[in-house]
Amino acid sequence: MTQVNDVELSVLYEAHYRGLVKLASMYVDDVETAEEVTQDAFVKMLSGRYRIEPGREAPYLRSAVLNGARSMLRKRRVRRLHDPEPPGTAPSAEVGGIQGAETQRMLVAMRSLPEKQAAVLILRYYLDLSEAEIADTLGIARGSVKSHAHRGLAKLSNLLEEERTND
Repeated sequence: MTQVNDVELSVLYEAHYRGLVKLASMYVDDVETAEEVTQDAFVKMLSGRYRIEPGREAPYLRSAVLNGARSMLRKRRVRRLHDPEPPGTAPSAEVGGIQGAETQRMLVAMRSLPEKQAAVLILRYYLDLSEAEIADTLGIARGSVKSHAHRGLAKLSNLLEEERTND
């Protein structure tokens, strides 16, 4: 196991930063927070407190981003319990348009899935990772990746269908 040096980190940053921000943005709802979570993962890697096997840097970063995004959501939940939103704050009708509404529907449905199912679907369809890469990132077997994906897609389909019939 080795520590990542500055040169290796810059190569990793160039290769994975955008994908990791996309990954984080599937959990958190704003780009700034997604970027912050991603940058924190790189800082942790650079700090040298963690020894990472050569070739396992990308799965480490994906895992760190997933954990950071989940942590950020937990912090937000606690803040919302103690800090109520001010009344009358609603986005305007023009924000996002139809595509934004569809994306929002999908994100709400994805966030209602069990944690592993959501993580597998995001890694598979949003970051286009292979089953092996997903298994490596989440620390689960490839067969578990397949079953989580299958169950997650079925549940996602049911959720979206229920929403369509209720509209």
